[in-house]
Amino acid sequence: MEDRKAVSRDEWIEARKVLLAKEKEFTKLRDQLSQQRRELPMVRVEKDYIFDGPTGRESLSDLFAGKSQLLVYHFMFGPNWVEGCKHCSFWADNYNGIVVHLNHRDVNLVAISRAPLEKLQAFEKRMGWNFKWMSSFANDFNFDYHVSFTPEEVSKGQAYYNYQPSKAQGSESAGISVFYKDASGKIFHTYSCYSRGLDMLNGAYHMLDLVPKGRDEDTLAFPQAWVHHHDKYEK
Repeated sequence: MEDRKAVSRDEWIEARKVLLAKEKEFTKLRDQLSQQRRELPMVRVEKDYIFDGPTGRESLSDLFAGKSQLLVYHFMFGPNWVEGCKHCSFWADNYNGIVVHLNHRDVNLVAISRAPLEKLQAFEKRMGWNFKWMSSFANDFNFDYHVSFTPEEVSKGQAYYNYQPSKAQGSESAGISVFYKDASGKIFHTYSCYSRGLDMLNGAYHMLDLVPKGRDEDTLAFPQAWVHHHDKYEK
């Protein structure tokens, strides 16, 4: 910040207008990319996945809850973990309160993790969340959508993630997947993204991008090294 130039209001307005033109160009490009994302072809989901949730066992079809579109956040929480991933928790802190808005655009949102339901519910209570969270402990959903890895993959340090062979950092990774159900009840996988593609889901990061210091992560050991569960920050 010490290197930031201080100028008159008129000079600032001119500089801001130059940036505004670039922002508008970016917005138009983003709209085009979003349209291309929506126009991707679909893949029929053949497996009948069954999940454990707060109201009992539910199929993938049930998770649509009467909507035709479903967003699934792949929350990192392995079966043997004592708590959910702090980075996924940072993302999940953005979800409370938005589901009702998504529902009114024919979309439902759920989180899915491999940890048993009782662990999910205990952590959910601790975090104060109210979005729907399901356990895939008894099925292959996480493996099929490439966010969980087998012991063999972890021991070899290699897994398939973000559409390419990648180094396996552990048994779980984050992602989001999108599904569509047609009038006959057939389910299709329309989109998944991982890694930096998840930035679009984190409102806090977009807010940090507005302030002078930005995300302020350049000097950290790794991005998000500063992140904690929201009940573990120093007061």
